[in-house]
Amino acid sequence: VQLQASGGGLVQSGGSLRLSCTASGFSLESYAIGWFRQAPGKEREAVSCISGEDDSTYYADSVKGRSTVSRDNAKNTGLLQMNSLKPDDTAVYYCAAGEDKYDYWGQGTLVTVSS
Repeated sequence: VQLQASGGGLVQSGGSLRLSCTASGFSLESYAIGWFRQAPGKEREAVSCISGEDDSTYYADSVKGRSTVSRDNAKNTGLLQMNSLKPDDTAVYYCAAGEDKYDYWGQGTLVTVSS
């Protein structure tokens, strides 16, 4: 049972990245998928999530209007599309999945946005 986050990298301010969260050993289809980030010296913050019940979504104010969270059940993957990236978006991004709580966590993928 594993979650694998990927898609991070170095991008210029204004650029885009798509993060993926792929599950193995279990199905994400009915699970909530959450995205979190932690910047150096800062606490971890919730960025976005998609419900396992009705695919309703949540976005933190810091990314609202610039990000889209979704799932691809055929690939057993959660996705976070981030556009108009800013240097403040620089952080390690983690995904998590679960039904009532986040039981599974990915290892994190680093996003670095240069100015």
